[in-house]
Amino acid sequence: MTIIAAADGSALGNPGPAGWGWYVDRDHWASGGWDHGTNNMGELMAVLDLLQQTAHVDDELHVYCDSTYVINTITKWMAAWKRRGWKKGDGKPVMNLDLVQALDAAMQGRRVKFEWVKGHAGHHLNEEADRLANAAALAHKEGRAPAAGPGWPGAAASAPPPPAEREPDLFSDLDGGHEPSDAERVIELERSLLSDDVRSDRTRVAALLHPQWQEVGRSGRLWTREEFLDDVHPVIPTHLDVVSLSEVAPGVQLLVWRALGEDGSSTLRSSLWVRDRGDWRQLFHQGTAEA
Repeated sequence: MTIIAAADGSALGNPGPAGWGWYVDRDHWASGGWDHGTNNMGELMAVLDLLQQTAHVDDELHVYCDSTYVINTITKWMAAWKRRGWKKGDGKPVMNLDLVQALDAAMQGRRVKFEWVKGHAGHHLNEEADRLANAAALAHKEGRAPAAGPGWPGAAASAPPPPAEREPDLFSDLDGGHEPSDAERVIELERSLLSDDVRSDRTRVAALLHPQWQEVGRSGRLWTREEFLDDVHPVIPTHLDVVSLSEVAPGVQLLVWRALGEDGSSTLRSSLWVRDRGDWRQLFHQGTAEA
Protein backbone atom coordinates (compact mmCIF):
# COMPACT_ATOMS: atom_id res chain seq x y z
CA MET A 1 0.00 0.00 0.00
CA THR A 2 1.13 3.56 -0.68
CA ILE A 3 0.10 6.50 1.48
CA ILE A 4 -0.47 9.49 -0.81
CA ALA A 5 -0.25 12.84 0.94
CA ALA A 6 0.51 16.52 0.40
CA ALA A 7 2.52 18.71 2.77
CA ASP A 8 2.68 22.49 2.85
CA GLY A 9 3.80 25.45 4.94
CA SER A 10 2.80 29.07 5.36
CA ALA A 11 4.06 32.23 7.04
CA LEU A 12 2.27 35.55 7.40
CA GLY A 13 5.06 38.05 6.85
CA ASN A 14 7.81 35.45 6.33
CA PRO A 15 8.99 35.57 9.04
CA GLY A 16 5.83 35.93 11.08
CA PRO A 17 3.08 33.67 12.43
CA ALA A 18 3.73 30.35 10.68
CA GLY A 19 1.83 27.16 10.05
CA TRP A 20 2.23 23.72 8.53
CA GLY A 21 -0.14 21.02 7.41
CA TRP A 22 -0.28 17.62 5.75
CA TYR A 23 -3.32 15.95 4.27
CA VAL A 24 -4.20 12.43 3.09
CA ASP A 25 -7.98 12.47 3.44
CA ARG A 26 -10.58 13.88 5.82
CA ASP A 27 -9.75 11.20 8.40
CA HIS A 28 -5.96 11.55 8.15
CA TRP A 29 -4.49 15.04 8.45
CA ALA A 30 -2.61 17.24 10.88
CA SER A 31 -1.52 20.85 11.31
CA GLY A 32 0.38 23.10 13.70
CA GLY A 33 2.68 26.08 13.77
CA TRP A 34 4.50 28.76 15.72
CA ASP A 35 4.01 32.37 16.69
CA HIS A 36 7.15 33.30 14.71
CA GLY A 37 8.62 31.33 11.84
CA THR A 38 9.17 31.21 8.11
CA ASN A 39 7.49 29.57 5.18
CA ASN A 40 10.44 27.18 4.77
CA MET A 41 10.18 26.10 8.40
CA GLY A 42 6.52 25.29 7.85
CA GLU A 43 7.26 23.35 4.67
CA LEU A 44 9.92 21.26 6.43
CA MET A 45 7.80 20.66 9.53
CA ALA A 46 4.82 19.43 7.50
CA VAL A 47 6.93 16.67 5.95
CA LEU A 48 8.62 15.88 9.27
CA ASP A 49 5.34 15.45 11.13
CA LEU A 50 3.97 13.24 8.35
CA LEU A 51 7.07 11.03 8.56
CA GLN A 52 6.93 10.86 12.35
CA GLN A 53 3.22 10.06 12.52
CA THR A 54 3.56 7.24 9.97
CA ALA A 55 6.83 5.86 11.36
CA HIS A 56 5.11 2.74 12.70
CA VAL A 57 3.64 1.65 9.36
CA ASP A 58 5.47 -0.16 6.59
CA ASP A 59 3.70 1.57 3.72
CA GLU A 60 5.54 3.60 1.12
CA LEU A 61 4.90 7.34 1.16
CA HIS A 62 4.18 9.45 -1.91
CA VAL A 63 4.39 13.10 -0.85
CA TYR A 64 3.34 16.04 -3.00
CA CYS A 65 5.11 19.34 -2.24
CA ASP A 66 4.93 22.69 -3.97
CA SER A 67 8.33 23.64 -2.52
CA THR A 68 11.48 22.68 -4.42
CA TYR A 69 13.41 23.84 -1.34
CA VAL A 70 11.95 20.98 0.72
CA ILE A 71 12.37 18.36 -1.99
CA ASN A 72 15.96 19.38 -2.73
CA THR A 73 16.82 19.58 0.98
CA ILE A 74 15.76 15.97 1.54
CA THR A 75 16.73 14.34 -1.76
CA LYS A 76 19.80 16.33 -2.88
CA TRP A 77 21.43 18.55 -0.27
CA MET A 78 20.99 16.86 3.10
CA ALA A 79 23.47 14.03 2.60
CA ALA A 80 26.23 16.44 1.55
CA TRP A 81 25.46 18.80 4.43
CA LYS A 82 25.73 15.88 6.85
CA ARG A 83 29.10 14.78 5.45
CA ARG A 84 30.41 18.32 5.94
CA GLY A 85 29.28 18.44 9.57
CA TRP A 86 26.02 20.19 8.71
CA LYS A 87 27.73 22.95 6.77
CA LYS A 88 26.76 24.21 3.33
CA GLY A 89 29.14 24.26 0.39
CA ASP A 90 30.27 27.79 1.30
CA GLY A 91 31.03 26.72 4.87
CA LYS A 92 28.03 28.54 6.35
CA PRO A 93 25.73 26.75 8.84
CA VAL A 94 22.68 24.99 7.45
CA MET A 95 19.50 26.95 8.08
CA ASN A 96 16.72 25.34 10.17
CA LEU A 97 19.23 22.75 11.40
CA ASP A 98 16.98 21.21 14.08
CA LEU A 99 14.31 20.49 11.49
CA VAL A 100 16.79 19.23 8.89
CA GLN A 101 18.49 16.86 11.35
CA ALA A 102 15.12 15.56 12.52
CA LEU A 103 14.16 14.93 8.88
CA ASP A 104 17.42 13.06 8.33
CA ALA A 105 16.58 10.77 11.25
CA ALA A 106 12.96 10.34 10.19
CA MET A 107 13.94 9.34 6.64
CA GLN A 108 16.10 6.43 7.78
CA GLY A 109 14.65 3.15 6.51
CA ARG A 110 11.66 4.84 4.91
CA ARG A 111 10.46 4.43 1.34
CA VAL A 112 9.42 7.91 0.29
CA LYS A 113 8.81 9.42 -3.12
CA PHE A 114 8.59 13.21 -3.36
CA GLU A 115 6.84 14.88 -6.27
CA TRP A 116 6.66 18.58 -7.01
CA VAL A 117 3.22 19.97 -7.75
CA LYS A 118 2.41 23.53 -8.76
CA GLY A 119 0.74 25.36 -5.90
CA HIS A 120 -2.66 27.02 -6.22
CA ALA A 121 -3.36 25.04 -9.39
CA GLY A 122 -6.31 22.93 -8.27
CA HIS A 123 -4.43 19.84 -7.03
CA HIS A 124 -6.83 18.53 -4.39
CA LEU A 125 -4.33 17.28 -1.82
CA ASN A 126 -2.08 20.31 -2.19
CA GLU A 127 -5.01 22.68 -1.82
CA GLU A 128 -6.07 20.93 1.40
CA ALA A 129 -2.54 21.02 2.85
CA ASP A 130 -2.24 24.69 1.89
CA ARG A 131 -5.57 25.44 3.58
CA LEU A 132 -4.42 23.72 6.79
CA ALA A 133 -1.08 25.53 6.83
CA ASN A 134 -2.68 28.93 6.25
CA ALA A 135 -5.32 28.29 8.90
CA ALA A 136 -2.64 27.33 11.43
CA ALA A 137 -0.61 30.47 10.67
CA LEU A 138 -3.73 32.62 11.05
CA ALA A 139 -4.57 30.93 14.36
CA HIS A 140 -1.16 31.82 15.74
CA LYS A 141 -1.54 35.37 14.48
CA GLU A 142 -4.84 35.64 16.37
CA GLY A 143 -3.51 33.96 19.51
CA ARG A 144 -5.49 30.75 19.06
CA ALA A 145 -4.35 27.13 19.06
CA PRO A 146 -4.64 25.68 15.53
CA ALA A 147 -6.62 22.51 14.90
CA ALA A 148 -4.26 19.59 15.46
CA GLY A 149 -6.27 17.15 13.35
CA PRO A 150 -6.79 13.41 13.76
CA GLY A 151 -3.24 12.64 12.63
CA TRP A 152 -2.41 9.03 11.76
CA PRO A 153 -3.90 6.16 13.83
CA GLY A 154 -1.42 4.58 16.22
CA ALA A 155 1.14 7.37 15.91
CA ALA A 156 3.46 7.72 18.86
CA ALA A 157 3.50 11.11 20.51
CA SER A 158 6.51 13.10 19.37
CA ALA A 159 7.56 16.56 20.36
CA PRO A 160 8.44 18.52 17.25
CA PRO A 161 11.81 20.29 17.41
CA PRO A 162 11.38 23.93 18.37
CA PRO A 163 12.11 26.61 15.78
CA ALA A 164 15.40 27.37 17.53
CA GLU A 165 16.87 29.32 14.66
CA ARG A 166 15.07 31.91 12.60
CA GLU A 167 15.89 32.47 8.99
CA PRO A 168 17.23 35.99 8.52
CA ASP A 169 14.93 38.53 6.97
CA LEU A 170 16.13 41.57 5.07
CA PHE A 171 15.32 44.28 7.59
CA SER A 172 16.19 42.70 10.94
CA ASP A 173 19.38 41.83 12.76
CA LEU A 174 20.76 38.37 12.07
CA ASP A 175 20.65 35.95 15.00
CA GLY A 176 23.99 35.02 16.49
CA GLY A 177 25.92 37.34 14.21
CA HIS A 178 25.39 34.99 11.24
CA GLU A 179 26.60 36.65 8.05
CA PRO A 180 24.38 35.61 5.13
CA SER A 181 26.06 34.07 2.11
CA ASP A 182 25.82 35.82 -1.25
CA ALA A 183 23.13 33.32 -2.26
CA GLU A 184 21.07 33.96 0.87
CA ARG A 185 21.44 37.71 0.44
CA VAL A 186 20.30 37.66 -3.19
CA ILE A 187 17.25 35.52 -2.37
CA GLU A 188 16.25 37.78 0.51
CA LEU A 189 16.67 40.89 -1.63
CA GLU A 190 14.54 39.32 -4.37
CA ARG A 191 11.91 38.39 -1.80
CA SER A 192 11.93 41.94 -0.44
CA LEU A 193 10.93 43.26 -3.86
CA LEU A 194 7.68 41.32 -3.45
CA SER A 195 6.84 42.79 -0.05
CA ASP A 196 4.28 45.52 0.44
CA ASP A 197 6.65 47.45 2.71
CA VAL A 198 9.23 47.82 -0.06
CA ARG A 199 6.87 48.07 -3.02
CA SER A 200 5.00 50.94 -1.39
CA ASP A 201 8.22 52.95 -1.02
CA ARG A 202 9.74 54.14 -4.31
CA THR A 203 13.04 55.02 -2.62
CA ARG A 204 13.52 51.52 -1.22
CA VAL A 205 12.76 49.93 -4.57
CA ALA A 206 15.18 52.29 -6.33
CA ALA A 207 17.95 51.31 -3.88
CA LEU A 208 17.65 47.68 -5.00
CA LEU A 209 17.80 48.37 -8.75
CA HIS A 210 21.04 48.94 -10.66
CA PRO A 211 21.21 52.28 -12.54
CA GLN A 212 21.13 50.33 -15.85
CA TRP A 213 18.27 48.04 -14.77
CA GLN A 214 15.82 46.67 -17.36
CA GLU A 215 12.96 44.18 -17.28
CA VAL A 216 11.13 42.11 -19.86
CA GLY A 217 7.75 41.73 -18.21
CA ARG A 218 5.32 38.83 -18.25
CA SER A 219 3.42 40.60 -21.03
CA GLY A 220 6.55 40.98 -23.16
CA ARG A 221 6.94 44.69 -22.49
CA LEU A 222 10.44 46.10 -22.03
CA TRP A 223 10.63 48.33 -18.94
CA THR A 224 13.32 50.86 -18.12
CA ARG A 225 14.24 51.63 -14.54
CA GLU A 226 12.46 54.99 -14.55
CA GLU A 227 9.32 53.58 -16.15
CA PHE A 228 9.18 50.84 -13.54
CA LEU A 229 9.76 53.22 -10.63
CA ASP A 230 7.04 55.55 -11.91
CA ASP A 231 4.58 52.65 -11.94
CA VAL A 232 5.75 50.66 -8.89
CA HIS A 233 2.95 49.46 -6.62
CA PRO A 234 2.18 46.60 -4.21
CA VAL A 235 1.74 43.25 -5.96
CA ILE A 236 -0.61 40.31 -5.54
CA PRO A 237 0.75 38.22 -2.61
CA THR A 238 3.29 35.90 -4.19
CA HIS A 239 5.28 32.90 -2.96
CA LEU A 240 8.89 32.80 -4.20
CA ASP A 241 9.97 29.23 -4.95
CA VAL A 242 13.68 29.06 -5.85
CA VAL A 243 14.46 26.92 -8.91
CA SER A 244 18.20 27.60 -9.13
CA LEU A 245 20.84 30.13 -8.14
CA SER A 246 24.24 30.21 -9.80
CA GLU A 247 27.28 32.46 -9.87
CA VAL A 248 27.75 33.16 -13.57
CA ALA A 249 30.80 35.40 -13.00
CA PRO A 250 32.54 36.97 -10.00
CA GLY A 251 30.05 39.35 -8.45
CA VAL A 252 27.19 38.21 -10.71
CA GLN A 253 24.38 35.89 -9.54
CA LEU A 254 21.57 34.45 -11.67
CA LEU A 255 18.44 33.59 -9.71
CA VAL A 256 15.71 31.54 -11.40
CA TRP A 257 12.50 31.24 -9.43
CA ARG A 258 8.83 30.43 -9.71
CA ALA A 259 6.28 33.03 -8.63
CA LEU A 260 3.12 31.41 -7.29
CA GLY A 261 0.41 34.01 -6.78
CA GLU A 262 -2.53 33.67 -4.43
CA ASP A 263 -4.69 34.31 -7.50
CA GLY A 264 -3.49 30.98 -8.94
CA SER A 265 -0.99 32.47 -11.38
CA SER A 266 2.39 30.83 -11.97
CA THR A 267 5.30 32.62 -13.60
CA LEU A 268 8.89 31.56 -14.19
CA ARG A 269 11.21 34.45 -13.43
CA SER A 270 14.93 35.09 -13.76
CA SER A 271 16.87 37.91 -12.13
CA LEU A 272 20.46 38.95 -12.68
CA TRP A 273 22.03 40.44 -9.56
CA VAL A 274 25.41 42.21 -9.54
CA ARG A 275 27.54 43.40 -6.67
CA ASP A 276 27.47 47.18 -6.71
CA ARG A 277 28.65 49.68 -4.11
CA GLY A 278 29.15 47.01 -1.47
CA ASP A 279 25.83 45.19 -1.88
CA TRP A 280 23.75 43.36 -4.47
CA ARG A 281 21.51 45.17 -6.94
CA GLN A 282 19.22 43.74 -9.58
CA LEU A 283 20.46 44.50 -13.10
CA PHE A 284 17.91 42.57 -15.19
CA HIS A 285 14.63 40.76 -14.62
CA GLN A 286 12.39 38.70 -16.89
CA GLY A 287 9.06 36.96 -16.31
CA THR A 288 7.42 34.27 -18.45
CA ALA A 289 3.94 32.88 -17.85
CA GLU A 290 4.13 29.16 -17.11
CA ALA A 291 2.04 26.84 -19.21
